Amino acid sequence: MAASCGRGVPNYEPTPLELEYPSHFPAPNFPETNPLTIEGVRLGRHLFYDDRLSGDNTQNCGSCHLQESNFAEPKRFSTGIDGIEGTINAMVLSNMAWQDFFFWNGRINILEEQVKDPVVNPIEMHAEWPNVIEKLSQDQRYLDMYANAFGDDEITTARTAKALAQFIYTLVSGTSKLDAYIQGDYTFTASEQLGFDIFNNEQGDCFHCHGLATTGYQMGAYGLLQFSNNGIDSVLVEGSGREGYSGLSSDRAKFKIPSLRNVEYSFPYMHDGRFQTLAEVIDFYNTGGFPSATIDPNMKASGIGRNWSIEQKQGLIDFLKTFSDPTFLTDTAFSNPW
Repeated sequence: MAASCGRGVPNYEPTPLELEYPSHFPAPNFPETNPLTIEGVRLGRHLFYDDRLSGDNTQNCGSCHLQESNFAEPKRFSTGIDGIEGTINAMVLSNMAWQDFFFWNGRINILEEQVKDPVVNPIEMHAEWPNVIEKLSQDQRYLDMYANAFGDDEITTARTAKALAQFIYTLVSGTSKLDAYIQGDYTFTASEQLGFDIFNNEQGDCFHCHGLATTGYQMGAYGLLQFSNNGIDSVLVEGSGREGYSGLSSDRAKFKIPSLRNVEYSFPYMHDGRFQTLAEVIDFYNTGGFPSATIDPNMKASGIGRNWSIEQKQGLIDFLKTFSDPTFLTDTAFSNPW
């Protein structure tokens, strides 16, 4: 799927872009076939906020991934262009350069492939790629941007996906209180320290799934645990979670472990957005969750409960808020350029 005549750019030399991220983050892994460039990111940013990627020109990626919500949506379910409401909560897009799998069931493990899906999904943007390419090709600004990013003005699905991925790779959140703490520039309050301790010991067991609280993104960045049944349901629906992709009953109700980065702002919570507040999330984990055949073995208090005190629960909430990065949520480099 391509459009335009392929007019080339003389002496084409895109400007390499080095991704900036905190020193305590591991190095990200970018596909060699899609190196970051200033021109590619600029193109991707325009595409991310362009309604022409939807079938009726009314929605864009940013419609369901709002910057002020950590590029998620403060609604339980998103509604597509045809008025159809989805059944899962929109996932956050921060720090995606450190993610190994995408979607709640992890059915795609390449970001350049993931970004294609919402465009054609019938309950989301419900478009067809040939039509999207044709619309973009009618805009001289895009012909120029594609030429600057890729060497000529040929507009293709693959190039569009590469540019979108490049922009999303740059959505790095790394200036929270937690980051400052790790770098020795912040001291936790008494309540934050209490939450930190519970998070990282057997009182909370949070670290088993989310890793030691040092980075704020899921353990997938380290190649460890990535999908889990955290016991939120007493009855497991056949085909739910990763089972819907793998076909394995052992994967039933196991969903991708989400990032905790900016979790204060990325409500509602869980794959189906059932909890509106962090307090509700903490109250749920205090119950221990429902035992089941596929429940994560790290949910050691399932069916029993943890009996956290009011102070301990508040400490956990206060600690989770140290993952908040208001600068990221307002950075104009990530905002709508149109």
